[in-house]
Amino acid sequence: MPQMAPINWLSLFIMFSIILLLFNMMNYYSFTPKLPNSKETSNISFKSLNWKW
Repeated sequence: MPQMAPINWLSLFIMFSIILLLFNMMNYYSFTPKLPNSKETSNISFKSLNWKW
């Protein structure tokens, strides 16, 4: 029945949107970044961070 086609497209769009959101959330929360060591952060020279206007 062609009259029911918009409902089918809408349900497919909602289903794929939910799958896309779930996939992105799983990828985002499964990633654990490495925290820098305190030795690496102490090597930053603060003189280079000043703007020379």
